[in-house]
Amino acid sequence: MLGAMSSEVSGESIRMRRVELSEDGEYPNNPRLPLMLYGGVVSGGAGDVAGELEALFGKNGWPPAWRDTVYEFHHYHSDAHEALGVIRGKASVQFGGPNGPVIEVKAGDVVVLPAGTAHKLIEGGRGFAVVGAYPSGQHPDLCYGKEGERPGVDERISRVPLPESDPVTGRTGGLMEAWMGSATGPAE
Repeated sequence: MLGAMSSEVSGESIRMRRVELSEDGEYPNNPRLPLMLYGGVVSGGAGDVAGELEALFGKNGWPPAWRDTVYEFHHYHSDAHEALGVIRGKASVQFGGPNGPVIEVKAGDVVVLPAGTAHKLIEGGRGFAVVGAYPSGQHPDLCYGKEGERPGVDERISRVPLPESDPVTGRTGGLMEAWMGSATGPAE
């Protein structure tokens, strides 16, 4: 299910969508929290998109961890939420496993995946690259949807604490509203 929202970053209006993904057997996705899509967070033009997104993420408590692309196989993280900021090019990325939606992203867009959300690069344009970030103190594992991962990963996903801020909007708006309304708080 897609839902539209709006917010502002530094006085600029950004487009936000929330995407509800259900588990599909192999991939748990997140039973409580929607994936968040932010369109046009920074200009995808000739500026320093990577630097702008990294500075924004860092300022909001999601330290940038790496620059690369999205793996070309379904995978997810059971112990961390993840922000992907598109720093160059455009791509089609599938979320939620083989039956999930394929979503087009481009330079300047940000996707925030709650722990457990499967993702895979379907097609990346020339030079497609992202910066990855995680909430302070969270360090991702790598899960593949293989037999035997569950139910252990489900328990780890349920224990991942909610972030203290949104990587794009900070302490208000975005996932602070979408996730806080979707969850009762971090598992004890």
